[in-house]
Amino acid sequence: MNAIILTAIWGVVMMYVGVFVHRRKARVYMAIAGILLLLITNWLELVGLTLFPIDSKGMLEPGNFGLLFNEVTFFSTLIYFLLSGHDFEDVGGNTSDYFALIFFVLCGISIVTAFKTLLMLFLGIEIISIPLYILAGSDKRNLKSNEAALKYFLMGAFSTGLMLMGITLLYGSSGTFQVDGLNMGLGKLPPMIAIGLVLMMISMAFKVSAAPFHFWTPDVYDGAPTVFTSFMATVVKAGAFFAFLRLFDQAFGKMQDEWRMLLAIITAATLLIGNITAVFQQSVKRMMAYSSIAQAGFMLLAVFALNQTGKQGLLLYATAYSLATIGVFAVLTRMKDYTFEGFTGLSRQQPLVAFSLTVCLLSLAGIPLTAGFFAKYYMLLATLRTGHMIGLVILAVLCAAISVYYYFRVVQAMYFREGTAGSTSRFSDGFKAVLLANSLILILLGIHPDWLLRLFNY
Repeated sequence: MNAIILTAIWGVVMMYVGVFVHRRKARVYMAIAGILLLLITNWLELVGLTLFPIDSKGMLEPGNFGLLFNEVTFFSTLIYFLLSGHDFEDVGGNTSDYFALIFFVLCGISIVTAFKTLLMLFLGIEIISIPLYILAGSDKRNLKSNEAALKYFLMGAFSTGLMLMGITLLYGSSGTFQVDGLNMGLGKLPPMIAIGLVLMMISMAFKVSAAPFHFWTPDVYDGAPTVFTSFMATVVKAGAFFAFLRLFDQAFGKMQDEWRMLLAIITAATLLIGNITAVFQQSVKRMMAYSSIAQAGFMLLAVFALNQTGKQGLLLYATAYSLATIGVFAVLTRMKDYTFEGFTGLSRQQPLVAFSLTVCLLSLAGIPLTAGFFAKYYMLLATLRTGHMIGLVILAVLCAAISVYYYFRVVQAMYFREGTAGSTSRFSDGFKAVLLANSLILILLGIHPDWLLRLFNY
């Protein structure tokens, strides 16, 4: 609850910083200070020290899992600011406004990790979405950025309409907006509850870019400024998945047998479409867009399972995926050529950057000794423990094997091709240090995932 207030306040602070502080580096440092404050205050609330007691009238209740997820989100954003915060000025002169919008997005994420009513879920999703429409179109000189913002807005508005219709039907049938009031074990679902459930599932599938509702993702991720695509594909996606899991756990958990098959079909389609399409991409940025769809397929397994292992797995997966993808996009932002050829020979010119990038890609592929391996392992284990849809586990393993191919194309270009990389002039010592630290975290979590997971039952 502290996070909701502080993110909103710091977003306003960053707006005024843009007026009174003219040094761009100072604006970045203010944003980093804000995220550090959020990390500290959220951790204090996790251990029982609340700075701002709020009577939410039963509409918000984060719990330890929600607070821990907030901590992961804020830490990922800190790494994002340290690696890419100085690149905001390449998009335009309104750097403080960009930071303010990101803090407002974090405010929305803090709401969706704590909602107890469908209305708060709706408000949280909209607070997340609206600043992203602006960030996607922030590069006004680029027609692709304008197109990305328009597509994102139209698709977001459409999915919001589906969510509102679903909420209306659920309220009309149950007479309550409380998610706990919907979780009733019924032999046969009333038609309004069934239709509302399907509409909510489709709406959330849009938000997390699950197939077949993924078609906006490649164009939006490719058209938006790369520095903001990094945030959209990681922290925002992780927050949307937590909302997805929380909604179906608390509102529809006892109806799991009724919707499990539909979600299994969506998960299978997401895994297949994301991985197979990524194989044929020639741009690393667009490949990462389809890769994010494929990763969404794995994260959907947590919602499918709805057990303790799945919740732990989603926490670890969100951490591993966010840190690895932020690292890849941070390097990509500094490249002039986004094709695979643009990475040719990078290992000889920037060995530290190439090593860190390789660790991030290995983690995304789920290679052992990286955090991504145990993240995928927990997702598969959670699905196996349900005793249903073993074929879905086999499909996920096959798709993980496919992902190794397109991730290793970048590694091959860096280490096994002769030539010169697209750009190697913008990697400062500070950037390399943070990128290396980020990679070491991925390795440490790959060796000791229990360091994070033991906090789950704190």
